[in-house]
Amino acid sequence: MVAVAWGLAYFTRYNFSIPQPAWQDLWLTLPVVMVAQGLILWRFGLYRGLWRFASIADLWNILRAAVLGVLVITLILFIFKRMDGVPRTVSLFYPVYLVFLLGAPRLIYRIWNEQRFTSLSRGDCKRVLILGAGQAGEMLCRDMRRGGEYMPVGFLDDNKRLRGSKMHGVPVLGPINRLAEMLDKFEVDIVIIAIPSASNAQMRRIVEICEQVDIPFRTVPRFQDLLSGRASINDVREVALDDLLSRDPVSLDWKAISEGVAGKSVLVSGGGGSIGSELCRQIARLGPGALIVFENNEYNLYRIERELQLKYPDLVLYAYLGDVRDRASVVKAYETYRPEMIFHAAAYKHVPMLEQRAREAVRNNVMGTKLMAAMADRFGCETFVMISTDKAVNPTNVMGATKRIAELYCQSLNGRSRTRFITTRFGNVLGSAGSVVPLFHKQIKEGGPITVTHPEITRYFMTIPEASQLIMQAAVIGGGGEIFVLDMGEPVKISYLAEQMIRLSGKVPGEDIEIVFTGLRPGEKLYEELFYDQEDHLATSHDKILLARSYESDWESLEADIRALEEACEFYEDTRLHDLLGKLVPKHPASQVVPDNVVNLDRIPA
Repeated sequence: MVAVAWGLAYFTRYNFSIPQPAWQDLWLTLPVVMVAQGLILWRFGLYRGLWRFASIADLWNILRAAVLGVLVITLILFIFKRMDGVPRTVSLFYPVYLVFLLGAPRLIYRIWNEQRFTSLSRGDCKRVLILGAGQAGEMLCRDMRRGGEYMPVGFLDDNKRLRGSKMHGVPVLGPINRLAEMLDKFEVDIVIIAIPSASNAQMRRIVEICEQVDIPFRTVPRFQDLLSGRASINDVREVALDDLLSRDPVSLDWKAISEGVAGKSVLVSGGGGSIGSELCRQIARLGPGALIVFENNEYNLYRIERELQLKYPDLVLYAYLGDVRDRASVVKAYETYRPEMIFHAAAYKHVPMLEQRAREAVRNNVMGTKLMAAMADRFGCETFVMISTDKAVNPTNVMGATKRIAELYCQSLNGRSRTRFITTRFGNVLGSAGSVVPLFHKQIKEGGPITVTHPEITRYFMTIPEASQLIMQAAVIGGGGEIFVLDMGEPVKISYLAEQMIRLSGKVPGEDIEIVFTGLRPGEKLYEELFYDQEDHLATSHDKILLARSYESDWESLEADIRALEEACEFYEDTRLHDLLGKLVPKHPASQVVPDNVVNLDRIPA
């Protein structure tokens, strides 16, 4: 094609009647043109391109190679023969012909190839309606036309500017709410949602429209999964609960997080739990000097240790079987590994169970946190991150009250220590151990019913990776003494969650699976809060993290009350425990019924 283009340039210059001297110049210059242009085409990778995947990028490469080629050829001919016998217009015609001769065959072949596959598969392929005519929809449509298994028949998109337009010959038929109308008209077999950047509200609306028609629907991976490389645009899958409840992808300052973690000794208490294990995964990939997984559950510790060893063979990893309430065990861990950064995720969190087990809740959530924090101060740890919960705000249950006391202790200790004590507060995480999602999955698998405590009960939700990443971001931006509140988006009705899980399992709520309302359990609230009324909501350097500026407690008074809690735990004085919780956390109701199976031990000398 290089030779043809050079010859056509000469023919055009001489009106297709080349004189004899010009013929000689053409043949003399042709080897130079062939070698120079050939090397440039090789440099631009055009010989490696697959014609059936030719695209705008290939055309751009051809254009650049042709322009650079004519410049190099002109320079060589000028140096060796001062362009003698080579008309200047040849240099203008040559790149035009070359771009056409190299681009047209590729375009023709690609069109022929796609039409051939389309015609071969038109009879038995599935007819697809794509929701979303953006970049993801265009890529999906293009790959479907190549593959032959699916045939896109149209797009639906709410963007009015796209109405009536076509992509790859496939029309944009109208807005998404016309889905039911288009199904019969175009004999659609399957609907694919191709809007990876859709918010949870947008995704809920689209799924509700799809659920109104009796046809299978699928979706492309979420935007954050595409960015992280965990999935590609062609990985079409069923709509999952995360698609309806997750929010906009979180943008993190990974450079700052990496600098804050890399090379340091990091300890994660409760490292085998839902949040703790994800924190371990996130920290492991940032290159810490050492990672200490502190866990009291033998199996959970074994499981996360095996996972991290297989995925990060070069990681300096210590699996430590211990209890945050055991002073000797905690001191031994700090003495041995000298952690510079601690993420305290160990906690009891099951609200109804802890209502009748206040002693265990206080020992683990208050005394365990106090011991871990005090030892961080004693051994000169740089940063201590305490992971709290939205149930610590205006708590009506034992669990929330114990976490609020842990918050107050860490805040107060910060002013008396060189260690930065930082608290992060957030709501429920999807799929965590003991949460509502695994329970609903189990109830659906067993055929129902799904039990919901109240029709109006709402909760905040976020994914485990998102919560863990925001915790690490807060650890980096915190100066010490702050309570950081993670942006949980809008609260979700648990009844809506149950309905969606039933529908996503292929069943109909109220027909295949019943939803039964059982009434609020002890200590349970209709809705959760993220801030106290007296706490100021302040922005931070990260748009998904807010700062709750609250009052500081009197250190001596707080210490005395916590010592009293410890004494009440030692002698199993359950009524006194509740009274002390009510004193420390005024919103917590102090008058609680002591269960019959708990017997207070007689006071004995210490």
